[in-house]
Amino acid sequence: MKLVLDTIHARLGTWSLAAHGCFTEGIHLVSGDIGTGKSTLALLMAGLFPATSGSVTREQISSLMISFQFPEYHITGTTVNEECLSWGLEPGEILPALNLMHYGERDPFGVSRGELKRLHLACVLRRPYDLLILDEPFSSLDVREKQRVCNQIVSRKSAITILFTHEQTILPRVNHIWEICEGQLVHRGEVPGAIGRWQHAPPLITSLISAGKTPANLSVEDIREAACRI
Repeated sequence: MKLVLDTIHARLGTWSLAAHGCFTEGIHLVSGDIGTGKSTLALLMAGLFPATSGSVTREQISSLMISFQFPEYHITGTTVNEECLSWGLEPGEILPALNLMHYGERDPFGVSRGELKRLHLACVLRRPYDLLILDEPFSSLDVREKQRVCNQIVSRKSAITILFTHEQTILPRVNHIWEICEGQLVHRGEVPGAIGRWQHAPPLITSLISAGKTPANLSVEDIREAACRI
């Protein structure tokens, strides 16, 4: 199972993005400055945005899902219960864990952005997609919910998960780090070796590296272990 980007280029006016690489099973983190093309690359991977040249090949991938930053884009149900059912899930199994058990008959657009994001991600992460593309999954979430999402992401086995985010504090353990630099997608490699080559590393991780305490991975537990290392 793999997603192959074969020398793809995308252009919008004076802006351009080039990407070449292979995404295999595991969790891939893609970082980059605002405006560098992370969301566009996510759309290219999902087949929702045409490349100017090159090709995107999905090998042995039978199911694909892209989750956008704003959960409102995904809503199809007229109530919270109907929204759960639209994903093939029982509301009674989803809502209690999100502390939304009394929201079943509410209009999804009548709950807060954070509550709607929690609902959307809970539904997405319950489904066994071969390829899951998450664009800014941590936006609108508090620390507790970010950690919950991280735990759900790392529980995905034998699948490809690609995480596009600006998050600086709460991250899951990942297998590969990629970043967009000067209009080019760059594979920094497998973790932990990739961490030292990561130009967009959060300030805390950069400080740990400078102190000779490179974390084994990106989770809160990994960073805490590195910080406490003698």
